[in-house]
Amino acid sequence: MRTDTNDSWLARALARPEPEDDMARRILDAALEQFTLLGVRRSSVDDVAKRAGVSRVTVYRRFQTKDRLVEETLLRELSRFFARLDAAVAGLPSMKERVVEGFVVALRHTRAHPLFGGMLRLEPEVVLPYLTVQGGSSLSATVEYLTGHLRRAQQVEGRPDEDPRPVAELMVRVAVSFLLNPSSCIEMEDAEQARAFARRYLAPLLDA
Repeated sequence: MRTDTNDSWLARALARPEPEDDMARRILDAALEQFTLLGVRRSSVDDVAKRAGVSRVTVYRRFQTKDRLVEETLLRELSRFFARLDAAVAGLPSMKERVVEGFVVALRHTRAHPLFGGMLRLEPEVVLPYLTVQGGSSLSATVEYLTGHLRRAQQVEGRPDEDPRPVAELMVRVAVSFLLNPSSCIEMEDAEQARAFARRYLAPLLDA
């Protein structure tokens, strides 16, 4: 999979969750279904085209390569993930409460997501590099997203005007570690235990 700059990933994931082209949306819907059922490695552009009811030329005309198709499918789901996360925490009064609930929602949504969670189960060898050694773009996009929220909280809540990026990165890396290896003395499948963990260990980072 090719990688863009971090700013490009974040901007594209946040700015336009759905392509304007109806045919592109149709193809992405088919790609999501195909990758969810069989994984990325075992799926071809022909498979996606057949599922979408279009020719492979139509798919290539809009996405050029399989790597680009995979990337655009992931970007759309990342955008939807950010939107769901925003909606889940929007009504909470403080950044600490939003960090706690955001942590719980992020873990639950990612594991249950048909593509993200499905790929972790079906093709961990494909997904793991993009969450670890080759994860610069996706990791940085998520860190930038959280950094933006922390900066706004600094202004609204009168917090010290310090760079929140290190705290955001630490929070994201903790969440990713639990996502990749859920075995723990803390039962992260239990929402209340996950909230208790976030209250005790993540929320205090805002005051560090």
